Amino acid sequence: MGASSAAALSLLDAGPARSAEPVPGTGPVFVNTWSDSFSCVTTAAREMHSGGSLMDAVEKAINTIEDDPAIQSVGYGGLPNADGVVELDAAIMNGTNRRAGSVCNLHEIKHPISVARKIMEKTHHTTLAGEGALQFALEMGFERTQLLTPQSLEAWMKWKSDPHRHTYWLSGAEPKRSPNHDTVGLLGYDGRGHVAAGCSTSGLAFKIPGRVADSPIVGCGLYADDNAGAASATGDGDVMTNYCTSFFIVMLMAQGHSAQEACELCLHHMAQGDPKSKEIQAAVIAIDKHGRVGAAAMRADSHFQYGVWRDGSSSLHVAKSLY
Repeated sequence: MGASSAAALSLLDAGPARSAEPVPGTGPVFVNTWSDSFSCVTTAAREMHSGGSLMDAVEKAINTIEDDPAIQSVGYGGLPNADGVVELDAAIMNGTNRRAGSVCNLHEIKHPISVARKIMEKTHHTTLAGEGALQFALEMGFERTQLLTPQSLEAWMKWKSDPHRHTYWLSGAEPKRSPNHDTVGLLGYDGRGHVAAGCSTSGLAFKIPGRVADSPIVGCGLYADDNAGAASATGDGDVMTNYCTSFFIVMLMAQGHSAQEACELCLHHMAQGDPKSKEIQAAVIAIDKHGRVGAAAMRADSHFQYGVWRDGSSSLHVAKSLY
């Protein structure tokens, strides 16, 4: 066992961690994954200041990232699956009533996070997928949209024409991995003890059709509980799903660990379970029930940045890397 894994276990054995320093101010706090999505923390704050709810803020802010064709791992313009079809996944969760909605393999609808919220608010279900999800979205008034942009189509055609292209089939060797598996994860705290989480992605570029990873799975891509806080994950979802990363982090905060300690312990736990996990792209963010923030990345070369909005301004940070 490495020194870092031993340190993680000693923290778990030690019980509740020391309380983090109080957060300046008492207003809302938002935290998001990746610099490409940095603007969404400010959008979320503006939505709340204009009278929207915490859930409105999370949904509407993620909508702006889903609308941006330049971000090829989320929403409109997302890179397609191996058949050239853009498949979207998303989830949203309210930490007050622990209700969540999620959608998997959604085609032709630009705002999967909004469909996920409709599932949460209009049905007894949590998750809809594929054709059923599309039909539900159409019944809710969403319009069909061609999600494949010329840029994404060009990228798919280039991949398809390469005889040495990476795939996700096992053939006696480790599968080659696409560099494109980023999500937009957004966590919110309303300044009064309530938290929420949202996550949206087009998943791995050129994935096997029908593939679902951590992003839309409650407890994996996101989790929110007012009694402890909220968390979201980004990176290699095929690996991260197996560790229920977001639920794990929130439960560590419920035990008394700070948001930062919980993020680090989660990644140490993954690395201890399988040392190969140290080689993947994996990053997590968290916010506790007082609005204190944590973030960590598995590898330094992932250059994982996260945005924070609090006290009237936003700032971009580089997450602590563990390996």
